[in-house]
Amino acid sequence: MDRFQAMATFVTVVETGGFASAARKLDVSPSVVSRVVTELEERLGVRLLTRTTRVVRLTEVRTAYFEDCRRILGEVDDAELSATGTHSTPRGQLTITAPMLFGKYFVMPVVIDYLSRYPQADVNAWFIDRVVNLVDEGIDVAVRIGEMPDSTLQAIRVGRVRRVLCASPAYLKAHGTPRRPEDLSGHTTILASGISTTPEWRLFDDGKQTVVRLQPRLTTTTNDAAITAAVAGFGITRLLSYQIAQHLRDGTLDIVLPDFEPPALPIHVVHREGRHATQKVRAFLDLAIDTLRADPSLN
Repeated sequence: MDRFQAMATFVTVVETGGFASAARKLDVSPSVVSRVVTELEERLGVRLLTRTTRVVRLTEVRTAYFEDCRRILGEVDDAELSATGTHSTPRGQLTITAPMLFGKYFVMPVVIDYLSRYPQADVNAWFIDRVVNLVDEGIDVAVRIGEMPDSTLQAIRVGRVRRVLCASPAYLKAHGTPRRPEDLSGHTTILASGISTTPEWRLFDDGKQTVVRLQPRLTTTTNDAAITAAVAGFGITRLLSYQIAQHLRDGTLDIVLPDFEPPALPIHVVHREGRHATQKVRAFLDLAIDTLRADPSLN
């Protein structure tokens, strides 16, 4: 069994989530993929994958082996590109993910810049409001908002965002501007369940947390809808500062109770390749880190 072929087959199975999908990508039969992985497991003397009728996943303790395989295969690719004089040009498909609105406003400009600079590269952009497992779903680079749990992922901090209360100037003129958290009980509230899953807002007064129980007139699953309702003058909502940055600039929304905001949330660009990132990943990381750190609305 060719060792590099076995490693490449194993990595493809993990990244695509199954033997059939890996077989399609590698243009071989599923039985060939299954046989190669089985022979690799037998040679190593360990079970690498947990197989079910619906999905194939890494066993918990074999993630490090998978990452080592990806790194080694990436280094082989880089060596071949270097030998042919094309090492400096990123190429191939890059898969990235970010929260939906953050992706739209901040990551997509980076993607367009990246693709314009490197015509031999392609990007698959997943802008979705859930935490994507980079290993299980074959993601190269992710943008994460919030504190990072301990993991093997490489995380580079690029900024921060605030959790802010906001309303339109017209609403505040008609109903008054709250001065303290307890004043919110007399106001119409809009709950964006993507930000707050429970009908309450946690605010801070001199470091002490205050929980404001809500009876929202409007609850919506999308932040876009909450923004639309707030801009229309319906009530007060809570969102992340980057989501309303343009509305703050053009004066269609104002921040309410800024002195009572929770601590800011960090923004990280995350990848899993360490010092040995492939050229296509390294080029995107460098561009994204520089661009996001330079944006005043994220700092």
